[in-house]
Amino acid sequence: MRLLWRKEARLIKPKPMVGRNVQELQTAKEILAEVFHTRPADVEEMIQRRLEEKNSPVEYEDVLWPATFCLVD
Repeated sequence: MRLLWRKEARLIKPKPMVGRNVQELQTAKEILAEVFHTRPADVEEMIQRRLEEKNSPVEYEDVLWPATFCLVD
């Protein structure tokens, strides 16, 4: 009779450590994909475009205020 709790030893592979920020980003991507009814690849592309817009120099075409002005007495 073989005892059930005496099984052969086997190697257990450790799960890769995932940082909290990486986990939160992945969760946010899943939420965005669900909200916008898109694929995860589309969400990744949206985020990438947003980052590129944020890092690119801003060129203002429509200026609300003139570059110079003077007060009239």
